[in-house]
Amino acid sequence: MWLLPSFRAALAWALLSLVLGTELSLQESLLLKSLGLSAKPSPKAPIPVPSVLWKIFQQRRTLPAADRAPRDGCRVEEFNVPGNIIRVFADRGHFLHQGQPQGLLCLQKLLYFNLSVLAEDELLTMARLEVRFSHSSYQPSGQGQLFELRLYRSSQLALQGTSPQGHSRKLLLEQSFAQLHKSLLFNLSTVAKDWRSFGRNLGLVLEISVSSSEDPVALASRGLQSPCGSISSFLDTSLLVVSLSPQQCKASRSKRSAQYPPGTGSALCKPRRLYISFSDVGWENWIIAPQGYLANYCLGQCPFPLTAELNSTNHAILQTMVHSLDPEGTPQPCCVPVRLSPISILYYDNSDNVVLRHYEDMVVDECGCR
Repeated sequence: MWLLPSFRAALAWALLSLVLGTELSLQESLLLKSLGLSAKPSPKAPIPVPSVLWKIFQQRRTLPAADRAPRDGCRVEEFNVPGNIIRVFADRGHFLHQGQPQGLLCLQKLLYFNLSVLAEDELLTMARLEVRFSHSSYQPSGQGQLFELRLYRSSQLALQGTSPQGHSRKLLLEQSFAQLHKSLLFNLSTVAKDWRSFGRNLGLVLEISVSSSEDPVALASRGLQSPCGSISSFLDTSLLVVSLSPQQCKASRSKRSAQYPPGTGSALCKPRRLYISFSDVGWENWIIAPQGYLANYCLGQCPFPLTAELNSTNHAILQTMVHSLDPEGTPQPCCVPVRLSPISILYYDNSDNVVLRHYEDMVVDECGCR
């Protein structure tokens, strides 16, 4: 069938675009999978970035380039535990009373953190519960008022609006505190590991009661303010989890400075500048920070004779010798990355959790002939 040249050109371009689009989509899927994501995240209701993750991310960025990667790429130095992924899970639980609890009990709440987003091969190394209070919405009724916090492990499903019975929970810890505007931190690593090992995560039950010699109900009957206040309206809990992904984890390579011979010009193999903007690849909606990074790439010749300054291997040196004798039959060695460094990325995952992850081999620092 006879077609106009312009139509044939348009059709060819459309087919080429379709092929290229399919290839780009495949490459993106492979890259996302290597980053531990099942698909490109699309946050529906992004939660604020937890301050602890912002702090760690900023601290890592302000380090000198030579110290930005930890000595062991499989360790979170900030918490002194193995790992390369830090997640903060929001509480998905609910209050166990429709109204204000009676008596000395101020609050009773089921806490639930969905850890199913962790891959099967991820090793959970730390879990820390944070209980936060807002000082701006609570005025204590007296000086030195003490509160009692108790945390139970739930062994039976607690329905909303009901109170779990004594036999359906196990006391994990208890602590007294006096000021509600302070954050309380608790190590729940053993509990979180059990949740994953047995595949049965029924959550936790948090109770806060007032330590008082007089019942709050009696105080209210005399027109006095209950020492519980409005504690349930500003309670906030989250679970910080550190895990280790073996596939993305490897010890940092030894570092050495590349020394290029003087007067060699720019034609020799060496790193070239390449800045990758996440908005250019359509990832700006789910990557929180950084907006981009200097990735670099390798380009240049590996001429005969190769020198140690070009980071060449014995194989590459011999290959250039053979190439000088048989240029048509043997190619020159290639200019490739020989030392890469990691970066940290703060992003939303496929479950809208905020994640800070350490990724190896993201920045080209040195090139060599191979």
